[in-house]
Amino acid sequence: MRSAPAAGTGDLTARARIRDAAVEVFGSTGFDAPVRAVAARAGVSPGLLNHHFGSKDGLRAACDEHVLRRIREAKTDAVTGSPAAALARLAAVEEHAPLAAYVLQALQAGGDLAAAFVEQMVSDAEGYLAAGVAAGTVRPSRDPAARARHLTLSALGSLLLHARLRAGGTDLPGLLRHVADSATLPALEIYTEGLFTDRSMLDDYLMQVPDPPGPPADPVPTPVQESP
Repeated sequence: MRSAPAAGTGDLTARARIRDAAVEVFGSTGFDAPVRAVAARAGVSPGLLNHHFGSKDGLRAACDEHVLRRIREAKTDAVTGSPAAALARLAAVEEHAPLAAYVLQALQAGGDLAAAFVEQMVSDAEGYLAAGVAAGTVRPSRDPAARARHLTLSALGSLLLHARLRAGGTDLPGLLRHVADSATLPALEIYTEGLFTDRSMLDDYLMQVPDPPGPPADPVPTPVQESP
C-alpha cells in the first residue's frame, strides 16, 4: 500500500470517499464484490482506487481500520460520557447501519481476516472499558481482558443471530432499531443492577479456581461538579 497523503489534501478526500464507498459495497454485497463496483459507487476510476490502496486487500484493511475506529470512538463515548448522550445515540441507532452491515459481512466471511477483526474489537473493548473504569463510570474487573472478550463476543453473537432470524438482516436500519428496542432495557438492568440477588455463586466459583484473582480495586470516583 502507498502511504496515506497528508491531511487536508484533495487526495485524502478522494481516499476517504473511496473507503466509505467500499464500506457500503462490502456491507451490502460482501467482500467478493469487484473493485470496479466500489469505484463506481465512489465515482472514481479503478485506477485511482488502486493508486490509493494498492490492491483490494489494501482497501479491505483500510475499511477494517475505519470501521473499528468508528466503533471504538462510539463505545468510548458511551462508557465515559453522560447517560443523556448515550441515550441520544440510541435514538439515532439507524445511522450506524452501514457499519453494522460491514461487521456482519466480516463475521460471515470467516477466516483469518475475520478472526483478526474480532480480536481487534476485543482489544478495543478492553481499552474503552479501562477508560470507563478510570472515569468512574464502569466497575473494575478481576480479569479485564476476559470481561472484554465476553462482552464483545456476546454482542457480536447477538447481532449475528438477530440478523439471521430477522429476514436475513437485509433491512439493517430496521434490524438495529429492533435490537435497540428489545435489548436496551434487559441489558441495562443486567449491567447496572446485576442478575443474582447475592454473590454466593461467584464466591463458590472462586473457591474452585486454583489461583483466583483478588477483588478488583474500586473505581476512581468522578468529581461532582457543583452548580454555579
